Amino acid sequence: MKHVLITGGSRGIGASTAIECARRGFGVILTWNNQAESAQSVVKSIQASGGNAIAMKLNVGDVGSFDEFRAELERVMKAQWNTTGLDGLVNNAGYGLFNPIEAVTEEQFDGLMNVHLKGPFFLTQKLLPLLRRDSCIVNITSATTRVATAGVAPYAAFKGGLEVLSRYMAKEFGERGIRVNAVSPGPIRTELGGGLNDEFESLLASQTALGRVGEPHEVARVIASLLTDDGGWINAQSIEVAGGYNV
Repeated sequence: MKHVLITGGSRGIGASTAIECARRGFGVILTWNNQAESAQSVVKSIQASGGNAIAMKLNVGDVGSFDEFRAELERVMKAQWNTTGLDGLVNNAGYGLFNPIEAVTEEQFDGLMNVHLKGPFFLTQKLLPLLRRDSCIVNITSATTRVATAGVAPYAAFKGGLEVLSRYMAKEFGERGIRVNAVSPGPIRTELGGGLNDEFESLLASQTALGRVGEPHEVARVIASLLTDDGGWINAQSIEVAGGYNV
């Protein structure tokens, strides 16, 4: 059995990715920060379908907690599966903020940076010794790095940084046989940034070639395929999963 760690796996794209990876035979470790009940609900859903999953608390914005998290991760994996090796890491945890540049506070800026760029950088660094040869890292970015959307400048800037970081990770980790790609969702029906109301959804659908917003499982299938042998020769790429958003 292969094993994958998915940050922010309690809902949205992270939860769908956890379910899809379990369906493909992975042992899944999903993390949560504020949504303990939702995380356990995902675990129960996976187990009810015959899959293997555990949920662990992690604040991706708190780099100082990563040593303790790794130690607990190794302990839990050893007890659950008699292994401490990972075959996949999905840096997915995040949150949205809609605020024009002129109104963004330093606290808001730092919070977004810590979760969307600094956290994935140092969490990957901390977990690198656990990643087996031929494993895969997927960093979740955003179509807002390509299409400028007023009100999300810091979020998009850090996602853009994560996209660049993905290529550098691929370059540096290649000798270990580790592939690294970014997946860039377009408008998706999740709770990120407060979710979609009817008016906003209609606007986004009108800007998408396929005429609708996407669903979390549609992104999850792409992420999961990159983690399997199907994605074995895909490396250092940013793959937009957006139904043709603003083409």
